[in-house]
Amino acid sequence: MGKKPVANMGNVLVEAYAGYKGEETPRAFIHDGVRREVREIAERWSTERHSYFKLCADDDHRYILRYEADEQVWELVMRENPPSAPAFE
Repeated sequence: MGKKPVANMGNVLVEAYAGYKGEETPRAFIHDGVRREVREIAERWSTERHSYFKLCADDDHRYILRYEADEQVWELVMRENPPSAPAFE
């Protein structure tokens, strides 16, 4: 198994790693023409139809990507601004 691009059938193009169990794990993604590296996957969870990944990207934003395995479709469902830097006195 290894890294593979997934067809852009949703609103984001994702480079994913297929693990030994066949599960997809995002490593990088392209949204609005900008490529972002995944720094950390903070959480992952699954429903009957989707796998969700809450991650931190190289722009320090947090994102949630959703993957539907049956259709092999990735979607960007949330983007959160990075935490504000502490104010200096």
